[in-house]
Amino acid sequence: MKATGIVRRIDDLGRIVIPKEIRRTLRIRESDPLEIFTDREGEIILKKYSPIGEMSTFAKQYAESLAQVSGHAALITDRDQFIAVSGGFKGVIGKSLSKDLEDKINNREVIIASKGDKNFVMVSDDNISDYEHEAITPIICEGDVIGAVILLESDAKAKMGEVEQKLIQSAAGFLGRQMEQ
Repeated sequence: MKATGIVRRIDDLGRIVIPKEIRRTLRIRESDPLEIFTDREGEIILKKYSPIGEMSTFAKQYAESLAQVSGHAALITDRDQFIAVSGGFKGVIGKSLSKDLEDKINNREVIIASKGDKNFVMVSDDNISDYEHEAITPIICEGDVIGAVILLESDAKAKMGEVEQKLIQSAAGFLGRQMEQ
């Protein structure tokens, strides 16, 4: 565990303030759910809660099926990172989403774009740029955005269109409904 040197007191209601620098670094936003763990040494551990992360095995299987049917790389994210990938780009598993992608999915934008288009976004800041086309749609559960379904294509000639849009919207709708159960 890494010490920060920051000390906070618990108030009379049992609350503690997580410093802004730590929230920014860990990308914790207001109203983000945190999971609380304890260990035998009496330490309290806070972890960002990802409801779709609990379905990672299922999401991986769904991504594999989506990649097979579409012929494109399929990626499934929660609000912060990639949780399932199939058909290429395996190196992004567990990596953070780009800030631009986070903003687009939080604004519930559906994107079908090619490199050079004004609405094209890099999906990750980790030098993953060897794709020419993208299709992105948010996953919505009980009115909240919980992640995204993404298709990526490296072949410049293989543009994405209405079929890919319908595929990812169907996938996102299905995953959102699964989380509601």
